[in-house]
Amino acid sequence: MIYKYRLALVITVCAAFGAPVALGEDICGSLQGDYVAFFECLFGPGVGPAPLDPPPTAADCLEALDYDLDGDVDLHDFAVFQRGYADAQRRKLAPPPNGQIYHAAFPDFGGWEDEVSIERIEAFETLAGKPIAWAYFSNNWWRPSPGIQFPAVAVEAIYCEAGRLPFIRMMPRNELELLPDPDYTMQAFIDGTFDAELTQWALEAKAADIPLVVEFGTECNGSWFPWNARWNGWYHTTQYGDPGEYDGMERFRDAYRHIIDLFRSLEVDNITWVFHVDAYNDPDTAWNQMAGYYPGDDYIDWIGVSAYGPQEPGEGWWWFSDVLNDSWSEITSISAEGKPIAILEWGVIDYPEVGPKADWITDGFQSVLPGGAYHPQIKAMSYWHENFDGTNLRIDSSPEALAAYQSGVSNPALISQPTLSD
Repeated sequence: MIYKYRLALVITVCAAFGAPVALGEDICGSLQGDYVAFFECLFGPGVGPAPLDPPPTAADCLEALDYDLDGDVDLHDFAVFQRGYADAQRRKLAPPPNGQIYHAAFPDFGGWEDEVSIERIEAFETLAGKPIAWAYFSNNWWRPSPGIQFPAVAVEAIYCEAGRLPFIRMMPRNELELLPDPDYTMQAFIDGTFDAELTQWALEAKAADIPLVVEFGTECNGSWFPWNARWNGWYHTTQYGDPGEYDGMERFRDAYRHIIDLFRSLEVDNITWVFHVDAYNDPDTAWNQMAGYYPGDDYIDWIGVSAYGPQEPGEGWWWFSDVLNDSWSEITSISAEGKPIAILEWGVIDYPEVGPKADWITDGFQSVLPGGAYHPQIKAMSYWHENFDGTNLRIDSSPEALAAYQSGVSNPALISQPTLSD
């Protein structure tokens, strides 16, 4: 009876204790037991919905359920378990509540965007003065090696060590950045050429047993990437699929659908799928429009957008708000259901002769935060914190830029704790 009394108390007060806990043996090496084991530890063998054979011993219960490692299983441990069990049922990234906005970043994970470490995450958060909800990084599928592999080490560093959501960019490209790519054509994905590797990726993602955010084919409407329509059918309409649609966009759409269908067939339910476009179609032609690439609302959970200012000396100047003003009607027409929108990449060069970076950052925050033209439609802002090819996009490129970022991110509407749904 004392255990039943304790459990009743837990249901009442569990929200006051602990942090979310992944149940089962997840990628973090957790030994925190499943719900059946918990019931059997509480009430005795054979009482759970699927009794364990053999039933857990007292030592098993202590090892599995003593979350605070104080040598016994007490009310605090029960509370953490109860909350952890509830969180384990919520697998998708939901929009933040009450008009809030997620604060996130690509925290300078190197030139190929895959040098993931807790030190880089902590360094960015220290500069910003606020934690990030997710850490954004590339999963490069170099061929011939290593090919398509689940980034377990990076995911573990982000989730287990840093306590942040991993946001994975599936990048089917080669190190020479050849256009078109000699291996990763969208037709090859449609034909199932990579299904064996994708199946292994999916199974490892499922076994990780934590929430993951994933996109395939970053900035698909940009001809600088090999998955763009330019390299997969271009302006043709009769060499693939529906003759009323442009083959290049149609192939990307169907390749992305193929991947998600494969994952669904394997019952991978812990991934939030994101569709990511650049704010500007490059080139801006009929065969390269955002909506033409979209897999559909039945497949995608979030819409992501890159919204950059000038990135090279000698370019003209434009504001963050100019980018969205130019593209907003097309962005919002992608999803018929109105999927949540995230600014997945934003940043600007620090070159005073081009324009004032600090003011550009301020304009970005003011456009999205309460009172801005794009609030509450935009649900997340993820800054691209890196110096690549001399572009000094980092938030600390100057004292003025850093102060502007810190000021903007201090707004309480920008939050670091993700909300999950089932």
